[in-house]
Amino acid sequence: MHRRDLLKTLATAGLLQGAGISGLIREALANGNSPIQAGLRKLTGKVTINGRTAHEGMLVTLGDTVVTGPGAEAIYVIDQDAFLQRADTEVTFGQDAAAFFRIVTGRLLSVFGHGAKRLVVPTATIGIRGTGCYIDTDQNKTYFCLCYGEAEVTPLAAPQEQEVIRTQHHDHPMYISAVPKMSTAMVPAEVINHTDIELTMLEQLVGRLPPFYGKTDEHY
Repeated sequence: MHRRDLLKTLATAGLLQGAGISGLIREALANGNSPIQAGLRKLTGKVTINGRTAHEGMLVTLGDTVVTGPGAEAIYVIDQDAFLQRADTEVTFGQDAAAFFRIVTGRLLSVFGHGAKRLVVPTATIGIRGTGCYIDTDQNKTYFCLCYGEAEVTPLAAPQEQEVIRTQHHDHPMYISAVPKMSTAMVPAEVINHTDIELTMLEQLVGRLPPFYGKTDEHY
């Protein structure tokens, strides 16, 4: 998919007017295939990094904790990975890929570069590789959509149900329960609360396009 075609698609979706995500899209397109500057690219509402009030351009690095308050949102880049963190969410990044991040609670859309990483949520551990995914979690239940790529999902309540998932375009969203008495810890779900446009914007921030782009007429 050529960048001119991408520009037309985003314009048709109404995302090239004004500020916000549209500004990030324009910046990413203008920057060609080179990733834009790492760090906090956009925020709305109350956002903190390690307890300090965050501002646009502030670096987010391994070892940091990012918290968004009610009605807040943060979009940021760490190396070759990009994130859209929704309101009322706490994410703590580890020091390496073996414990890349832990979501205490909340919702996070992520796209990752090459290499394996391990994600931790209250109900499961998730090993990912070159992936885009959306997570919405509390202490009792996690929604997980592997938008594309490969993941190994291990429910904490039933580790024997570990499953390797490979998807191309939101093929296998699921809920992962923390209740050990459930007949199964993982049940199918619908695609909710994240879009292909958002995934495309995040991938553009790190100089990529999602693998499904231009191959499907479906949009979420």
